[in-house]
Amino acid sequence: MAEENGPEDCPIERAMRIIGSRTSMLVIREAFTGVSRFDDFTAALGVSPATVTAKLNALVDAGILKRQAYREPGSRTRQEYVLDEAGLELAPIVLGLYQWGRRHAGGRSPRRALHEACGEEVDVGMRCSGGHDVGCDELDIRKA
Repeated sequence: MAEENGPEDCPIERAMRIIGSRTSMLVIREAFTGVSRFDDFTAALGVSPATVTAKLNALVDAGILKRQAYREPGSRTRQEYVLDEAGLELAPIVLGLYQWGRRHAGGRSPRRALHEACGEEVDVGMRCSGGHDVGCDELDIRKA
């Protein structure tokens, strides 16, 4: 039996079991950029089709992605993969990792995350449910 308040009780531990692999995060990244078809995921990620299949299936099972049927004229019906509600909620995490990587992991990226309405770059931050911006020095993490 798991120890109460052990690693199994940690939301970060449980989340990492679902999305913690490099390839899973890259599949999610590509889904945010509009990639939805199997062949496009395979080409964008440069990994084997078997790996892409396994990651797509795991992310569907976890509710991060969902399958949608599509059909090109003259072709059979196929499946594409789009972000489900839980996947869409990963946006600040994916964008936060992207921003952190640009600032601290070296290299440059031609991609930028822009607010479609005004064209300004989007920045990830912390805000309490009362609407206040919260700095790391103001964060209080405690047991409920």
